Amino acid sequence: MKMNRILYVTLLIWVHTGCIRSTEDKAILSRQNNVARIIFDTDIGPDYDDIGAITVLHALADSGECKILATVSSDGHPSIAPTIEVFNRYFNRDSLPIGTPTASAPNFTAPNGWNDTLVNRFGPELWQKKYPNAVDIYRQVLATQPDNSVTIVTVGFLSNISELLDSPADEYSSLDGIDLVKAKVKQWVAMAGVFPEGSEFNANQHASASVNAIAKWPKPILFSGFEIGAKILTGGAVALENPNSSPTARGYAYNLKTYTEQGETARPSWDQTAVLCAIRNPEKYFYVNGPGKFVLRDDGSNMWDPETDAGHYFISHKFPHRHIAQVIEKLMLHKPSK
Repeated sequence: MKMNRILYVTLLIWVHTGCIRSTEDKAILSRQNNVARIIFDTDIGPDYDDIGAITVLHALADSGECKILATVSSDGHPSIAPTIEVFNRYFNRDSLPIGTPTASAPNFTAPNGWNDTLVNRFGPELWQKKYPNAVDIYRQVLATQPDNSVTIVTVGFLSNISELLDSPADEYSSLDGIDLVKAKVKQWVAMAGVFPEGSEFNANQHASASVNAIAKWPKPILFSGFEIGAKILTGGAVALENPNSSPTARGYAYNLKTYTEQGETARPSWDQTAVLCAIRNPEKYFYVNGPGKFVLRDDGSNMWDPETDAGHYFISHKFPHRHIAQVIEKLMLHKPSK
C-alpha cells in the first residue's frame, strides 16, 4: 500500500534525523510540487567539477525539474563570468542574468588555463563583455519571486551570500538583505565544509565572508561536504563525447589530461551533488542529518554541533558511490535540444 508522500518523508526524517522543527525546514528534505527556482552561484574555474554542476543544472531545467533564475560568479577572475555564459549559451539560455563579485572575493583560475580554452573556442567575443554585480542580480531577481520560493545553490565561495545579507534597501526592494532572504528564499544548498569536522576550500578561501554568511543566514541550509563528492567519480564518459560541439565534453577531455601531472580518468563530483540535492529530493540519494549547527571558525575550518538546532543539515552516503556517479554522469551527458 502506498503511503502518503508527506507521511513517508516524515518517517524517513524520524529514522535518519529526528523530528524536524518546523514545516519550513521540511522544504530541505522533500521535493515540492512546484518546480524549483534556482539561483546558481559558482566559482567555475579553480577546479572543473563546476563544469559538471552547471551541466547537471541545465539538464534538470530541460527536464522541467527546475527553473534557472540567474547564474552568478563568486570568483573575481575575469574568465569566470564568460565561462558561465559559454554554458548558458550552449544550453539555449542566453538571456540568463550573470553577475560577478566585488573586489573582495577570491580571484582564482586553474593553472592549466581551461577557462581560457573554453571561452576562446565557444565565445571569444565574451572577453569584451561587462557583467553586472552579483549582489545586484541577487536582489533584482529575488524581489520579483514569490515568497519562500527560491533555492540558492552555492558551489564556490560564500562571498556573494555574505554581501547579499549585508546589502541595504535599493531600487529593487525596500527590504535589506536579511529581510529579503527571509521573504523570498526557501533554502540554501551549499557545497562547503567537511563533516563532522575539517577545513574545505569553498569555506576557507574567503573565511571572513563565510563566517559572516553562516552567522547571518536566516533560513535552512543543507550542506554537501567535501567527503561526499570526493568519492563520486565522473567525467570519463563525458570526455568521450564530441569536444568540438560541447563545452562540457571539451572541458572534461582537456582537464582529465592536463589538470594533474599524471592525468585522470575521472574527477570527484563535489559540486554536482549540491545541484542534485537542491532540485531533487536528497533523501532519494543520501541520508540527511540534522538539524544541528555548522560551526565555522575564523580560519574557515568547521565542525558539526549536533546538539544545537540552527536549521542546518548535511548529507551522508547511503548508496555505493558508483550508483550516485551513474546518476550524475547520465545528467552530465545531456545535450541541449536544437
